[in-house]
Amino acid sequence: MTRYDALQLKLARAPQTWLITGVAGFIGSNLLETLLRLSQRVVGLDNFATGHRRNLDEVQRLVSLEQWGRFNFIEGDIRRLEHCRKACESADHVLHQAALGSVPRSIDDPITTNGANIDGFLNMLVAARDARVKSFTYAASSSTYGDHPGLPKVEDTIGKPLSPYAVTKYVNELYAEVFARCYGFPSIGLRYFNVFGQRQDPDGAYAAVIPKWAAAMIRNEPVTINGDGETSRDFCFVANAVQANLLAATACEGARNQVYNVAVSGRTDLNQLFAALRQSLAIHGVHYEQDPVYRDFRAGDVRHSQADIGKAQKLLGYQPLDDIRSGITKAIPWYIESLKSTAPEFRKTADGSSA
Repeated sequence: MTRYDALQLKLARAPQTWLITGVAGFIGSNLLETLLRLSQRVVGLDNFATGHRRNLDEVQRLVSLEQWGRFNFIEGDIRRLEHCRKACESADHVLHQAALGSVPRSIDDPITTNGANIDGFLNMLVAARDARVKSFTYAASSSTYGDHPGLPKVEDTIGKPLSPYAVTKYVNELYAEVFARCYGFPSIGLRYFNVFGQRQDPDGAYAAVIPKWAAAMIRNEPVTINGDGETSRDFCFVANAVQANLLAATACEGARNQVYNVAVSGRTDLNQLFAALRQSLAIHGVHYEQDPVYRDFRAGDVRHSQADIGKAQKLLGYQPLDDIRSGITKAIPWYIESLKSTAPEFRKTADGSSA
């Protein structure tokens, strides 16, 4: 039995109260679903800047009426301290996911990104400290590694940030460290590496690559690759991120006041990703025949990214359950189901082939 298996059994026997900020977002709603299935009490905070009510509606359909009754939603903004205090009032554990993601978004609008990711983060730290929560786990980012060329990425070796977004995420780590030193308030940061999966928004100017490409293929639209397609990433299925959050929140004292990579320690380049998505869609009767369109490299992007997950494995008991291919296999049916209504040219015949 893994440490995560044992934790799930323990939580189901002794429910606690969890606050998820950004609960209507991609990772937040997956955390919500998992915790409710474990019969936990959950408080959710979101202002719907990037999250969606449809994500909460979907979770409600997937859990029992009794489990859904354990969820209390607060519509609020982490940039307002009073909202953060209200959300923290009864929490045992805080899973802070709320942020404005996306490197390009931060380059276009650094002020708004700073407000959410630094001011909002500080508000949450203060509110959680004053509420004396048992644990504070926050979403950090692999962007913190910046221009450091070494692979795989190891937590204690970083470079200079390449975007305003990366700056904000690094500042989060600095604030967390200072709160531990000044106030004795412990926390754990999780440096996510390209998390993907169900309920990740495929639309909008700042959509992540996997949902964006899957949507384009389902809609039979062009797929655009930034650069030559050899840029590589350590893609991480959302179930792995959920596992890391729960393990971090319940970690022993010796594992706290640390940052951890959350990934699978693999590398997939964009050309390989394109082929994998097209192959997985074809299995479900969606046949995409177009070639990708290549354009200039995107400002602020690193060339290659891969995580060393040894520290999370050793101190948290983290064991990723899905690699890139199994994650895509699990995610694609959700994208087809959620997007086919917007793709009139996509229809499936009774035998599963496209018509």
